[in-house]
Amino acid sequence: MNIQVPNLLISDDDRDLRETLGAMFRRRGMKVTLAADGQQTLEILEDRRPHLLLLDLNMPRRSGLDVVKTLQAESVRLPSILMSAQSDDGWVQEALDAAVFAIQCKPFSIRDIQKIVDRALSEFHGLATPQE
Repeated sequence: MNIQVPNLLISDDDRDLRETLGAMFRRRGMKVTLAADGQQTLEILEDRRPHLLLLDLNMPRRSGLDVVKTLQAESVRLPSILMSAQSDDGWVQEALDAAVFAIQCKPFSIRDIQKIVDRALSEFHGLATPQE
């Protein structure tokens, strides 16, 4: 079992949600970087590669789905979880075609998002996640 510390990049234009998720995952012993929109996410990814992206679907400048598609076009394999209150089937199919790891509907419970993140880190990187 890999004991490397998981590194997450959380991107959401809702500051409260972004900071709440960041604090929760930090308490679980993970490294967390926060971004306010998709463009800032791509700029951060120029310098570092986290283990996982947690992205809001609808953000200014670049959407979470735009980020995933950009990474896919650049052949960057990075598990991505898209979060959205929007349940339109069109974007869901686009997200699945872009090979997102999971789609999480808002609002969600902390337990639900923790389970998805844990599963992605385990399946993609063989990482065991620290527990609170």
